[in-house]
Amino acid sequence: MSRPDARLGRGAPENRTPTRFNLAEREADGDWLDAREELDGGLPPLRTTVTVEHPRTIIARNQSPDIGFDRSINSYRGCEHGCIYCFARPTHAFHDLSPGLDFETRLFAKPNAAQLLRIELGKPGYVCRPMALGTNTDPYQPIEGKWRITRSVLEVLAETRHPFMITTKSDRVLRDIDIIAPMAKQRLASVALSVTSLTPEISRTLEPRAPAARKRLAAVKALAAAGVPCTVAIAPVVPQVTDHELEAIVEAAAEAGATGVFYLPVRLPYEVAPLFRAWLEEHFPDRARKVMATIQSMRGGKDNDPNWFSRMRGSGAWAELLRTRFEIAVRKHGFAGEKNRLRTDLFEPPAGPQLRLL
Repeated sequence: MSRPDARLGRGAPENRTPTRFNLAEREADGDWLDAREELDGGLPPLRTTVTVEHPRTIIARNQSPDIGFDRSINSYRGCEHGCIYCFARPTHAFHDLSPGLDFETRLFAKPNAAQLLRIELGKPGYVCRPMALGTNTDPYQPIEGKWRITRSVLEVLAETRHPFMITTKSDRVLRDIDIIAPMAKQRLASVALSVTSLTPEISRTLEPRAPAARKRLAAVKALAAAGVPCTVAIAPVVPQVTDHELEAIVEAAAEAGATGVFYLPVRLPYEVAPLFRAWLEEHFPDRARKVMATIQSMRGGKDNDPNWFSRMRGSGAWAELLRTRFEIAVRKHGFAGEKNRLRTDLFEPPAGPQLRLL
């Protein structure tokens, strides 16, 4: 039976507001919920709303030793793709919003991102290193088609010849190939396309508003043809749901011309774990307990392991088996495992005397 607050075409099966930031917990009176549809009719479709945000800075810094960048830009908060496993969902709790449906429908946009970036790149002492786009929410989610914030950021990076890495699960990235391809020829740009499942029936619930895998692989092929280094990210691998497709995705990536491929086991931090459990009960009730048992076997007996390095790889027998299967597949299809190193020596700070004074 479907959950009473489940919405067709959305990823999260519920919209519970978290209480870990001392918010008051509220529960709806349940006396009439079993007859809600008879009384009120079906639930109306949720519409996406966008709130303009005016941050003071746009470059986010990190010192995480297990990721390959120390700075990133996120043009949006929240993501309409609605991927149930998204580790960024808990960030909506900082705004007293639900990491569930609110994360997918109540979005925030930063239209002054390019202006802020220009200022930050022009500050004295700025040291150029590759900029990551799409580390928290997808830079090419549907609202980018209207807001074009990601494109405005790319224009500044191209103007200053600043290296960047894009991570997305949308073929909308091809819209900006006129910027990305010339940068790639100077070794200033690379793209990673996430492909989680090749099975449409799984993707429709796992990533309900993301483009189909065939479109993402077509984007890999187009980017490769344009000379853009493109990696396929099998991220995340969900045990007992998508792990059987690991070798097939590696093969598809090779056929599309990807320069590299990597995988990440599913992570379930904070409010993601109960959302994921509810999703399993909704769509895979026959194996829900087995899925969670396998995840916990990779995470030291818990739903999530936040520790450096192991959070990206998992531990235990199942994680080792996954790693072995992946290594065999990448060798079979000729992936060398070499990382694309972007140049930083071509960077030129933005022109303008006003920037030198900041």
